Amino acid sequence: MTLRLAALSVDLDEIPNYFGIHGLPLPAGDEPGLRAVYDVALERMDAFARAHDLPLTLFAIGADLARPSAAASLWRMADRGHAIENHSLDHRYDLTRLSRSEVRSQIEGGADAIERATGRRPTGFRAPGYTIDDEVFDVLEELGFAFDSSVFPCPAYYGAKALVLGVQRLIGRSSRSVLDVPRVLTAPTRPYRPGKPYQKRGDRSLVELPIQVTKGLRLPFIGTSVALARPFGARLLARQVIGEPFVNLELHGIDFLGYEDGLEALRGHQPELERPLEERMRSLGEAVRTLRDRGYAFVRLDEAAARVSRELQPGTGL
Repeated sequence: MTLRLAALSVDLDEIPNYFGIHGLPLPAGDEPGLRAVYDVALERMDAFARAHDLPLTLFAIGADLARPSAAASLWRMADRGHAIENHSLDHRYDLTRLSRSEVRSQIEGGADAIERATGRRPTGFRAPGYTIDDEVFDVLEELGFAFDSSVFPCPAYYGAKALVLGVQRLIGRSSRSVLDVPRVLTAPTRPYRPGKPYQKRGDRSLVELPIQVTKGLRLPFIGTSVALARPFGARLLARQVIGEPFVNLELHGIDFLGYEDGLEALRGHQPELERPLEERMRSLGEAVRTLRDRGYAFVRLDEAAARVSRELQPGTGL
C-alpha cells in the first residue's frame, strides 16, 4: 500500500501546564500570558495554516473551555475547517495512574466540553504527555473513539525526559509530568490497530496514529525538534521521514508564542523559546514544504484515521 499523507496537529496545552512540568510556581496575579495559547497562538496557527494551505487538528483540554472567550476562539477554528479533538478534561499527566472510572470521566468530560464549544463531538484522543496504557485504550474503545494519537516510540525523547525528571528531583522540584513505561519504545512507528498490550498490533476497533519519528535513529519529528533545527535542519529532518506512508507532525500551542507574549518566567526552561518566533515559523514552513514537494497531501487526523482504518486489517500495520 502506498500512502503519501501528512497531518499537522497542535496540542493546546495552556501555559500553566508548563509551570507544572518544570515545578515552577505560577506568577502572581491574573497574568495575560497564562492564557496566551487561546488568546494569541490560535490566530497565529490559523494564519500559518492558511499561508500553507493545510488543515490543522487541534487537541483541546476541556477545562480550558470554561472560559467563554476560549470556547469562542475554538469554535472559530472549527468553523474555519480545522478538526477539534480530545486532550482530556484536566490534562492529568498521571492519567494512566487513575482508576478506570476517573479515566472515563477525564475522557468523557473533555469530549463533552468540546462538543458544547464546537457543536461536534471529537472522535480522536491524545493522552497528556503521550502517556497511555491498555486501560485508557479500553475506555476509548468503549466510548466509540475512531483513533488515538498518543504513542511516541522515540528513544531520544524518552531518554531526555527521564534525564530532566531526574535532575528536577535532585534539585527538589516536583514535576507534574510522568515518565512512560520503557516498553512504549517497542511500539510500531507507523499507524496500526493496537492489541493487548497496546504496543503490539491487534484487532481493536480504533486505530493508533503514532507521534512521528524519523527512520533509522527514530529521532523526534515534532515541533520542538523542528524549531531547534532551524530552517536548514528542519529540511534535513523532514527528508528523514520521506517514504513513510503517513507523517504525523505534532506541535504545541507554545510553538506559536515567544517570550514577548508574557512568557518571560519560562525563560531558560522551554528550549524552543530561545529561537525567535519568526525563525521557528520559517523552520516549520520548510518542513511542510519539503513534505509537500515530495508528494504528501496534508489532511486532518480524523481524515487520515478514516483512510488508515479502511486499509488496515486486524493485526497489521502500514
